[in-house]
Amino acid sequence: MTVLLHSLAHARTGDKGDRSCISVIAYDAQHWAALVEQVTEERVMNLFAHRRPSAVKRYLLPKLHAMNFVLDDVLDGGVNGSLNLDTHGKCLSSLLLSLPIHLNAIPETTP
Repeated sequence: MTVLLHSLAHARTGDKGDRSCISVIAYDAQHWAALVEQVTEERVMNLFAHRRPSAVKRYLLPKLHAMNFVLDDVLDGGVNGSLNLDTHGKCLSSLLLSLPIHLNAIPETTP
């Protein structure tokens, strides 16, 4: 079964200069392993390819069932250096939450 990341986690975004930080926090600990396996630096780099990040780094916070991605050079210069409408990059978390995640089908139980 394939679902979008937003059905398994929520996200928060921050920025500093031309760097965006996106945290992904699992709603349920049972999905943590699938998120670690599939929400990788490589997949995030590919998802944001149109923003031309120079680097993507993932930091895992397993006790919180969360991860933080730091994307360099994705804000067109940042708040002071860009005419981009969304220079803070707040909506970038929505793009990350559109990432498809493959889950094993939940077995049906019989009474």
